[in-house]
Amino acid sequence: MTPTFWSPRIAALEPYVPGEQPRIANLVKLNTNENPYPPSPRTIDAIQRAAEEGLERYPDPESTVLREAIAARHGLDIRQVFVGNGSDEVLAHAFFAFFQQDAPLLLPDITYSFYRVYAQLYGIDCALQPVDEALRIDADALAARAKAGCGGIVVANPNAPTGRGLPLAQIETLLSACPERVVLVDEAYVDFGGQSALPLIARHPNLLVVQTLSKSRSLAGLRVGFACGQAPLIDGLQRVKNSFNSYPIDRLASAGAVAALEDEAWFAKTRDAVVDTREGLALELEDLGFEVLPSQANFLFVRHPAHDAAALAAALRARAVLVRHFAQPRIAQYLRISVGTREQCSALVGALGEILSDPATSQ
Repeated sequence: MTPTFWSPRIAALEPYVPGEQPRIANLVKLNTNENPYPPSPRTIDAIQRAAEEGLERYPDPESTVLREAIAARHGLDIRQVFVGNGSDEVLAHAFFAFFQQDAPLLLPDITYSFYRVYAQLYGIDCALQPVDEALRIDADALAARAKAGCGGIVVANPNAPTGRGLPLAQIETLLSACPERVVLVDEAYVDFGGQSALPLIARHPNLLVVQTLSKSRSLAGLRVGFACGQAPLIDGLQRVKNSFNSYPIDRLASAGAVAALEDEAWFAKTRDAVVDTREGLALELEDLGFEVLPSQANFLFVRHPAHDAAALAAALRARAVLVRHFAQPRIAQYLRISVGTREQCSALVGALGEILSDPATSQ
């Protein structure tokens, strides 16, 4: 039954379903792509200092210090940087600002499922371009459709939930295919092996790059995301933000994020640990008979030819190991496994070994 006071659009909305965050004893949590390592100690110190001074006052609505830190790290001007309460908020503002057009927004059919939720929320028509048989984004096919008319293009690079990335040459193909529309490149996982499109901003006024500090900077609990692009795009995002929430970044988040961006040594150490563990885990899963897609992210997308993915996920959960299963066409037999610590990954492999050796779990 539809609640009486809901608007028709909200009644028809199918909200995004976030990864499970249960309270289970001795849980091995590999389902939401969180970094298994804590943030930089300098981040914790900065947050503690910020908590002791000024919380009775509103934060800077322009997040000037944080935007300056992001701009400095990426060789940009502060006018080319926008920040929000996690990259999901940044993406939501971008969809509202740029994609309510007279032609459909182009998306890969297998990608971050929140994109289609934003489109439905804002009444944006979408056209889905199938990824290829190897679950790679087909940039040439997207570009061909864009040339025939589109409201913009959104790609995650590396893509989620597959982990596969596009080279910059293919991003430029997309940018050139629709110069009058925005091409949004969501780089939530780029630090784990992808190629960032940030260097393309200077010569492509239609490029918006979105990143987050949730993954490679271990700040999923702080909620800081940002977008980079030429100043007119950033001005558009600011117009939406200042019509919605003038203060999306609080004092603690700003202080912690700046400290995280400044601690390059900690970032490199933990990022490299994740990448090294990912490569080792891929080999161990292949030894167990899994097909493992090449990944440039902090997760692996895998399937086993002899075992149902949903059954494997359930059997792992019964052993207090969480992975992500997507019950949707084309990928229903895959599991997305976040890269944890070496100990967590060993627990996963051990649990899978028990499950796969049980004849009752075979298809």
